[in-house]
Order: sequence, then C-alpha cells, then structure tokens
Amino acid sequence: MTKTYQLVGIGNAVVDVISQCDDSFLDHMGIEKGIMQLIERERGEVLYAAMKERVQTPGGSVANTIAGAGALGLSSAFIGRVHDDALGRFYAQAMQDDGVDFVNPPVAGGELPTSRSMIFVSPDGERSMNTYLGISSELSSDDVPNAVAGQAQIMFLEGYLFDKDKGKTAFMEAARDCRAGGGKPGIAISDPFCVERHRADFLKLIETELEFVIGNEAEIRSLFETDDLEEALAKTAAICPLVVCTRSGEGVTVVSPAGRIDVPVTRVVPVDATGAGDQFAAGFLFGLAHDQDLETCARMGNACAAEVISHIGPRPQTDMRALLQAAGLLAA
Repeated sequence: MTKTYQLVGIGNAVVDVISQCDDSFLDHMGIEKGIMQLIERERGEVLYAAMKERVQTPGGSVANTIAGAGALGLSSAFIGRVHDDALGRFYAQAMQDDGVDFVNPPVAGGELPTSRSMIFVSPDGERSMNTYLGISSELSSDDVPNAVAGQAQIMFLEGYLFDKDKGKTAFMEAARDCRAGGGKPGIAISDPFCVERHRADFLKLIETELEFVIGNEAEIRSLFETDDLEEALAKTAAICPLVVCTRSGEGVTVVSPAGRIDVPVTRVVPVDATGAGDQFAAGFLFGLAHDQDLETCARMGNACAAEVISHIGPRPQTDMRALLQAAGLLAA
C-alpha cells in the first residue's frame, strides 16, 4: 500500500530570528557569546524587541531534517506546535513553502507564544543563541494524528521533546502507530544532556519501539554512560536494528544486522557548522526511503552535510538532487 508520506518528523517548531550586532551590544544585553542558552519568556521578549533588521527563518533540528529531505523530493510532513501569532503563522507558511506539509494549524487561544531562538551574529562570525521554547515543548499525543503517524514510511523523532512526559507519551504512541502501519520509526538523540535526564526512558523507547537511531559520538556514548565509543555502539546495536553514528571529520559509522560500515568524509573547514547533523540525517533518510544500501545512504548524508556547512544557515541553499546526481549518488 502506498504511504501518505515517505517521511514524517515530530519535533520543536522554532523560529530562528537572526540579527547582526557587535560585542558591546552583547555585553550591554548580558548575552553570553558563542553559546546556546535557554531563556524564559520575559527575557525572550526583551531580546526580540532589541533586535535590529531581524531575519526570520523556520528552524528546529528535526524540522531542518524534514525540510532538507523535502528539498530532495521526499513527500514529507512535520508535526510541531506553534501559536496563532505572527511567528507561528510565519513558521507554518514557511514549512509549506519548503514543500513540507505542516500538519497542525497554529493554535489559537491563551497558550504560550511560538518558540523562537534569538541568534546574534557578531563581526567575527560567532553565533550567540538565546532560545525560548514556548509552545513547541507542549506537544502531546493530541497533536499527532494517527492518520499521519500510521501512514508514514519513515518517522523521525526529536530527542529534545523527551523533557516533558506528554512528549514521551506522544513519541511512544506515534512510534507504535508507525510500526503498526508497516513504517520505520527512529530518533535523533539530539543532545547528551537530554539523554542524561531521561536515560531509562530513552533506552526503553529505542529497545521496544524504534527501528533506527541517529546521533553523534557524544550522544551515542551517553546512552550507556561510557567514554568507549566501540562499547556504546555495540550496546546500542544490541537493542536497535540500525545505529548511525556521525563522527565529524572522522566520517560515519553504520551498524546493522549485516555488519558494520565506516564511511569516510573529506575534511573541510566549515563556514557554519549549524545544521550539519540535521542535513546528514536528511540525506541518509532520503536514501533509506528509496531502499538504497546503507553505504550509499551514508554517502548521501555526507554530501548533504558538506553542502550545509559551506554557507550560513541550517538548511540547503543548493539544488540538492542535482548535487547528489553530480556525485554519482542519484540517477538523473
């Protein structure tokens, strides 16, 4: 049976609001340079109001992946929560404009405002990010239609949403619906600290409900509290059929029942590393949706990651299908 969507993502719907500034502005506003920090609503409103010549783009880790996969031609949908405010309407329309179905309409009423990350770019290129999670972190089972989850060929979940019980429940139910419909659910681990806060629940979800895991070295190691990557890979592979570990300049390791594959990358100096993992996942899942072998999937992921680190911003700015065709990874 033909699936409604080849790829469905569930994650934080965050508007990235970008503004240029100098170091004196950062000092004046008490912004710590070069890091990402979570902030409360009042602080977010102050920083947003202080931004000059704002540039807004739809963001969020898994949302970036879904947009990248959509740019490659996958029929894709994203499940996230935005408020019916200016930023929320912008986000929903921007995802649609990127060729991704934004499943849930903006929420009206007295709920929290749309999530936003205020990103201040200083003259040396450093990005100082201040993220207010707002309404996106309130995602629950009510936001995940069975008609979408149960008809997804591949489902990709964002680990950040594990910070609330309603998010955990939504993931469990969505993964079960996806598997019941013959699809493959998997997760982006997202952050080692997120794993530390919810390790038992993460491992239970991976072992009982998921078909694949994608994470970087630190994230994979954090699952089993070890500094030994080989040990972490072996233990993760023992509970999940497909483990994908990105290793920055060292390439990608893929472990499946067929064995282990190590796929190298060409080292380059990134212009902006933001979104590298997100776009790797986009390329990898594009290959997986088209039943490519795992080495080809990894090479597709590497090509997508290489493109996104060649410019500012977490989403592709090139014709990605043409790029994969030029690399001999996709038929013309």
